[in-house]
Amino acid sequence: MSQSSIIDLVKEIVAVNHAWKIACDLFEETSPLAISYRDLKACLQIRLLRCHFPQVFLRLDLESDGEPLYSLRLQQSIGNRDNAEHLPVRVAKERLSLKEIEQFIK
Repeated sequence: MSQSSIIDLVKEIVAVNHAWKIACDLFEETSPLAISYRDLKACLQIRLLRCHFPQVFLRLDLESDGEPLYSLRLQQSIGNRDNAEHLPVRVAKERLSLKEIEQFIK
């Protein structure tokens, strides 16, 4: 896949993450709209990992206050971004095989 597809996918993940946060603020985290955006973001992140590893990899975010999170790290920055948002460890375990998680962690 081309570098432009990585850029487009990262931009889409960032936009969906922003929309999810707005939906949570306007309604609540359990609203159907917020849940839809949250799930879409996770699907896009999984696609990014599967299609663009090792240019994109998982790293445990040790500064997370709440539930454990992975940061989707970018080998090369895209604009001023060095990551493609966070993915809860719980969601990674639900959607990826253990072998994939072990492969994607750096």
